[in-house]
Amino acid sequence: MDLSILIVNYNTCQLTIDCLRSVFESKTQYAFEVIVIDNNSHDGSVETIQKEFPAVTLIANKDNTGFAKANNQGMAVAKGRYVLLLNSDTVIPKDTLQTMIAFMDEQPKVGASGCKIILPDGSLDKACKRGFPTPSASFYYAFGFSKLFPDNPRFNQYQLGHLDPDDEYPVDCLVGAFMLVRRETLKQVGGLDETFFMYGEDIDWCYRIKQAGWDIHYYPKTTIVHYKGGSARRRPVRIIYEFHRAMIVFHRKHYRKKYNVLTNSFIYMGVGLKFTMALMKSILVKPKQDSKPKETNMEVGM
Repeated sequence: MDLSILIVNYNTCQLTIDCLRSVFESKTQYAFEVIVIDNNSHDGSVETIQKEFPAVTLIANKDNTGFAKANNQGMAVAKGRYVLLLNSDTVIPKDTLQTMIAFMDEQPKVGASGCKIILPDGSLDKACKRGFPTPSASFYYAFGFSKLFPDNPRFNQYQLGHLDPDDEYPVDCLVGAFMLVRRETLKQVGGLDETFFMYGEDIDWCYRIKQAGWDIHYYPKTTIVHYKGGSARRRPVRIIYEFHRAMIVFHRKHYRKKYNVLTNSFIYMGVGLKFTMALMKSILVKPKQDSKPKETNMEVGM
């Protein structure tokens, strides 16, 4: 088995069906399996997937375990020499699997890779190529310096906006919506950190992959579409909380000991302020009802 594709589903039945159709329409010489982990959906997802895609290995959880734990369940039964994390709200072209596996086979030092990801309006999903959210990178991003100076590497450490999205290059972080990981890397680094519920686990995984000596590569020779925010359309309190909690968890795990008490305090205060503002906005601003899920604007950047 060349590839194990892991898709976590939570009340995104139609999106997941569309994603699965695009996967099984792939044109590739590589053998792949698809593992769907359902986090106790109540929209008929399990029954529909079983009926329409009997070849899929379906894990039906009794509760919502979160993104990290669900993917780890899939990894535990995956047989492929590569594992692909693929969001349920994505659609992949016919060439994607062939292109990405061929790239990885040619680059044995690359532990994880990701392709170019675009949103439904054709714009770039900037999370598909990122730097680590260090305090300085987060500061420049949060206070708009990256927008003011789009061509300056210093102010674009997080979203790497100064780099051409049509070029290939090594990066710090990919996004969990599409992340192709080598089996040897997985064995060395382990799975996703289940301390994270549904945000931040991809950045943490990339951090550990790079610490273990593997390269991470952005490879835009194929492009997928990401209908971002499929399972978080209304931004409930739990979603907002988990997003900001992930910032704290990541900082404490990887950066707290590298900085002094004052810097750490400013980081925690900033995240707390950002959480309060996001919570107030979710209460005061009613979401628009659209036919497609919209971007949640919840990238894990401090």
